[in-house]
Amino acid sequence: MGIFYGMLARGNVVLAEFSAMPTNASAIARQILERPQQGIRDSNASYSHDRYIFHVKRTDGLTVLCMADDAFGRRIPFAFLEDIHQKFVKTYGHAILSAPAYAMNEEFSRILSQQMDQYSNEPNTDRLNHLKGEMSQVRSVMIDNIEKVLDRGDRLALLVEKTTTFQGSAVRFKRHSRRFKNTLWWRNVKLTCSLVFVVLIIIYVVLAFLCHGPLLASCLK
Repeated sequence: MGIFYGMLARGNVVLAEFSAMPTNASAIARQILERPQQGIRDSNASYSHDRYIFHVKRTDGLTVLCMADDAFGRRIPFAFLEDIHQKFVKTYGHAILSAPAYAMNEEFSRILSQQMDQYSNEPNTDRLNHLKGEMSQVRSVMIDNIEKVLDRGDRLALLVEKTTTFQGSAVRFKRHSRRFKNTLWWRNVKLTCSLVFVVLIIIYVVLAFLCHGPLLASCLK
């Protein structure tokens, strides 16, 4: 009981496949690829053939297919297809869109063999992968939250720095204002004294002119 055949294809172009035993699975898989999809890009389907079930996952033009024993159920085969799809896309990326037939077969058939054996002999593999996926999501959320906290810390430090700078500027402005005020006060005092002195001189000159100089004393009497 397990998975005996796996294949990946872009449309009708087979990119990689592996069979764990001699069967006509490859021919049947090609018949499945040729079935019209009526515009459906993403879908999961299962087809029965004798005592085997062909499970098919179509995502963004890429078809991942496997043949499993009919007693193996659907959960583990579709977990296998999802795992294979992620590994294939991660390994080859955009090269999948233009690769010729069997371009990835030599390398990826070994991965198909390994994963088929793992999912066939370790029934809890899909649960472990699911837990790994959840742990990866939790880690991503934690990293994102840490980055947000650090970003807030940077902004808080910048705000404190700006506040400190503003306080320093305010103190300097207050000091300069006090100094300017004192300067203006002394300038006003000096100006007032100068005006008083000038007025006194003018008064003296006027009195001296009126009293003809030496008669200043008699005029004052």
